[in-house]
Amino acid sequence: MRVLITFGQCHVHSINGHTVDKDCVAAIKCQSPKEGRDLAFEWFDGKFHSSYVEGMEPKDLMDYYPRGKIEVN
Repeated sequence: MRVLITFGQCHVHSINGHTVDKDCVAAIKCQSPKEGRDLAFEWFDGKFHSSYVEGMEPKDLMDYYPRGKIEVN
């Protein structure tokens, strides 16, 4: 499973050699939604906008993120 993390306008993070920001969605491989959110809080210091379970996100979510999904782990 993957949890998708979106970021606010001022949130820029570097994780495992990838820069994630308002123009992309971070994809975290995990065993459960809770594990994915826990990793997001740890890696991004709690500074992100929303989280979604992949496959359950709004249908038009990716229309707003021109850089697409970035695997961060």
